[in-house]
Amino acid sequence: MKVTVVGAGNVGATCADVLAYREIANEVVLVDIKEGLSEGKALDIWQKSPINLYDTRTIGSTNDYSKTAGSEVVVITSGLPRKPGMSRDDLIETNAGIVKSVTENVVKHSPEAIIVVVSNPLDVMTYQAHLTSKLPRTKVMGMAGILDTARYRAFLAEALDVSPKDIQAVLMGGHGDTMVPLPRYTTVGGIPVTELIDEEPLNKIVERTKSGGGELVKLMGTSAWYAPGSAAAQMVEAIVRDQRRVFPVCVKLEGEYGINNCYLGVPVILGKNGIEKVIELQLDEKEMQLLKTSEGHVREVMEVLDKMS
Repeated sequence: MKVTVVGAGNVGATCADVLAYREIANEVVLVDIKEGLSEGKALDIWQKSPINLYDTRTIGSTNDYSKTAGSEVVVITSGLPRKPGMSRDDLIETNAGIVKSVTENVVKHSPEAIIVVVSNPLDVMTYQAHLTSKLPRTKVMGMAGILDTARYRAFLAEALDVSPKDIQAVLMGGHGDTMVPLPRYTTVGGIPVTELIDEEPLNKIVERTKSGGGELVKLMGTSAWYAPGSAAAQMVEAIVRDQRRVFPVCVKLEGEYGINNCYLGVPVILGKNGIEKVIELQLDEKEMQLLKTSEGHVREVMEVLDKMS
């Protein structure tokens, strides 16, 4: 059982570490273009195996995809963060080129792999990976919903002074300011959250969730890695162990929610075949309007990519 993580930066290395620590695969291959980076981080993770008591082998590779051959799941975290003076279009063009190249190498050596995209802008990079791989939509997906939901649940746990373990929630839509949190589908130990918190503080938590990534960038000067890396690892675990977990993930919609050919976060069942089923919730008018707004935003970014091709 082999899993590959492409990109040995903070997010990729965290993902590989969680995969190893939780013994989700026998072998985790970490790939990067920077000489020695993936080898060093893989070696560091392996050297703590006697301390944390796991036997997953971690292997690093500088741009040699032959070591990834036969991977069941590949996580793509590669790409540049947005830099001062760089427009959104610049970021899309740069990262689309990276994701395209990575995906070609992945498919060449692991044609049966399920691909999980973490690179930003998330929704359009999932689109790029899907276009390049030519795999069915069930095997190419983006990680955003689990991270966004985790932030939402963490903020709620803080506000209610309860364990985050007892909070279940669903978020939909694009990754960013137009995401669609759904308080109606949020529960605490099975209790609807609206019975435990007033509307105003709940709305503040929703707004904080929408800008969750930006809050961390302001604090640290760079984007998050512990939560995103762990979220990607949780998706891998659901697939490798055929857990059939219900998670919000970015997938190409083909008629669900009245939306076609757009990559949006929706709840799905994740198992050994990737996306086993897309779950279609009965959204009310306001929720559907928010989802349509999010769709419009994602389509704009997808069109930017289309014009570059």
